[in-house]
Amino acid sequence: MLPRSRSAYSRGSFAIETLRMMHVLPSVLLSLLALRAQAANIVSTNDDGWAEINIRTLYNALTKAGHSVVLSAPAENESGTGSAEATPSTVTNGCEFSSCPAGSPATGSNSSDTRLNYVNSYPVTSVKYGVQKFAPNFFSGNPDIVVSGPNVGANLGSTVQISGTVGAASAASNQLGIPAIAFSGTTGSQTAWDVATPDYSTLYADLSVNLTNTLLASGTPYLPNGTYLNVNFPSAGSGTSCTAAADFKFVLSRILSTSGTTVSTCGSDTLPTETSVVDTDGCYVSVSVGDASTKNDATADQQSVVLQKLESILSCLP
Repeated sequence: MLPRSRSAYSRGSFAIETLRMMHVLPSVLLSLLALRAQAANIVSTNDDGWAEINIRTLYNALTKAGHSVVLSAPAENESGTGSAEATPSTVTNGCEFSSCPAGSPATGSNSSDTRLNYVNSYPVTSVKYGVQKFAPNFFSGNPDIVVSGPNVGANLGSTVQISGTVGAASAASNQLGIPAIAFSGTTGSQTAWDVATPDYSTLYADLSVNLTNTLLASGTPYLPNGTYLNVNFPSAGSGTSCTAAADFKFVLSRILSTSGTTVSTCGSDTLPTETSVVDTDGCYVSVSVGDASTKNDATADQQSVVLQKLESILSCLP
């Protein structure tokens, strides 16, 4: 028998490769579909202002992760305004960091990226505008989740009552029925969006995306009805021992030391407080389940649901 020609070998190889690809392709497509299924519509807000670098860094990180994000945050720094609300008004002196001129309208957007929006009012008003007025321009329905922050400075314990970052997250859940996470970071100061991004800001954004993606991957409902997550990052970046995202560990915690019954985990019947988690050496992040109506701790049953949803990234204190 004469040897087959090169073209015959090529045709045979092509046939084998085609069969192999027909076998592999479905699993590849399923993987891609799974990734696509986890991509979410997100409204991003804060209380430090729409032009503060933490919220812009998180916006970029969430977008890079494949999510569709609409930012809606106060025109100016509104830290410490809790759950206050007010009808937006004309921007008298201009937005923070000269991000919009004096006399600008009560609400507005970035000329080159209309997903970046300001509201000249409080954080709660901003998140409501984001969900009800801005998001419909980009989403076919309500956002899947609201992320607030990362705040400049921690929001631990009873501080949640006056935090605008927490106020926006709790309002999203309690008033709008949308699951929400409030992120806060110990390191940093008010910084404009248009300077070199500090390393702590990048770390907090990456960690926020990690937790958000884990929650989204757990399936709907993402959180128990009427709850929110209060997440606090420890000191991070230059001058600290926490300089890479891999250094950090998430720990389920409680907001108040006076909380009653909590879920049992890590060999204890009582969750550690947020402050004790963040103050522990070793880059620990506190993750508390809050009641959106009171802002204080949710029930043990609700904590248990979140424990199961986030178990793949949760750790115990040493």
